[in-house]
Amino acid sequence: MIDIQKKTLPNKLRILTMPMKSTEAVTVMILARAGSRYETRSINGIAHFLEHMFFKGGDRYPTSHSVAEAIDAIGGIFNAFTSDEYAGYFVKVEKTKIDIAFDVLSDMLLNAKFDPEGLERERGVILEEYNMYEDSPQRKIWDVFERLLLGDHPLGWSTIGLPEVIKKAKRSDFVAYQKRLYTPANIVVSVAGNITSAKVESLVKKYLPYPKTGKKNLPLPYHQPTPKKKILVVRKKTEQAHLVIGVPTFGANHPDKYVGKVLAAVLGGGMSSRLFTSVREQLGLAYYVRASSSNYTDTGYLVASAGVDVNRVDLAIQTILNEFKQLTTTKVPAKELNKAKEYLTGGLVLEMEDSDEVAYSFGVQELLHDKTETIDSIRKKIKKVTAEQILKLAKKVFKDDRLCLSVIGPYASDGKIKRVFRI
Repeated sequence: MIDIQKKTLPNKLRILTMPMKSTEAVTVMILARAGSRYETRSINGIAHFLEHMFFKGGDRYPTSHSVAEAIDAIGGIFNAFTSDEYAGYFVKVEKTKIDIAFDVLSDMLLNAKFDPEGLERERGVILEEYNMYEDSPQRKIWDVFERLLLGDHPLGWSTIGLPEVIKKAKRSDFVAYQKRLYTPANIVVSVAGNITSAKVESLVKKYLPYPKTGKKNLPLPYHQPTPKKKILVVRKKTEQAHLVIGVPTFGANHPDKYVGKVLAAVLGGGMSSRLFTSVREQLGLAYYVRASSSNYTDTGYLVASAGVDVNRVDLAIQTILNEFKQLTTTKVPAKELNKAKEYLTGGLVLEMEDSDEVAYSFGVQELLHDKTETIDSIRKKIKKVTAEQILKLAKKVFKDDRLCLSVIGPYASDGKIKRVFRI
């Protein structure tokens, strides 16, 4: 069992420490409520761009090379990420090098220069990243789906942003976004590995002396509209059609959260799941096919995704929808239900072997929900899910007027796809 130790400093910055004596490594992760959800249309992409700019250098490590060299020189790993609801920065090192991890991260986040030369170079890097995603239908399909499902709301916009914003972003835009969102009330320092909470608290006070400023960020709320059937086929010359098909559900604090997780595992969790068996093994329509239940703080969706034979995309969609419908009419057998639960809980336990995942998982919980849930608690909630609950949820969400489908492939029209898009 992982011991989660929490400390809130007077400036409202929160510290989570998860001691793991079984490893010689430690992961230092700094998470901020500063994702793309806090953007407006005129600065769509600034959160991700800012993440890149933090790596361009500060006072003690003045260039991107010196930042990278500091971590490379001790055999560490460092990276960052931006999602809709948060941004994160982490360094993983051998336990005796934790001071260096804090030193580098603090210089990046507190002393970033955002110099014009570095900005111009990184502008080109991000535009190429944008082009890379545009040329990757397996990645692009998710942006298409979220925009279709969530609409013209920051949650429905692409995190990487708009090219016109990337091309015009100024130093003042980064400074303003950092000042507004990177405040102690919106930051969690999550540290997992061979370390003590006393040592972590001491290092945070030394390296992250944030002033007591700012309040907790309040994003633009998402109000789920009346369900409406939606379809969008994006024409692109590809050798494989990529699709995401699903329905809107609920936020992360909904009582049916784990019912949704188990339902998704029955559908497409692992190589013996229903979708993998029917779509791939029996019909040979896809290489990858899976299902997932995703939850933002105040909305979510349950989907199946696949890369399928372009000539049989209609059969793939029909097969997936048949599996949706089957769950609305027949209870999941006890053996299959137990397998899905074990798939989820087993994966959860394996993830907790890695200090990266421990720091991330509990850090995000604290950041977004002001609390953490133990692995034992999550396991118990998954175990309590019943076949009756899955049937009830499936009947509620898998309705024709709630379906949302996005497809990328070499199709001149969507007529063939629309004919089978019904449940």
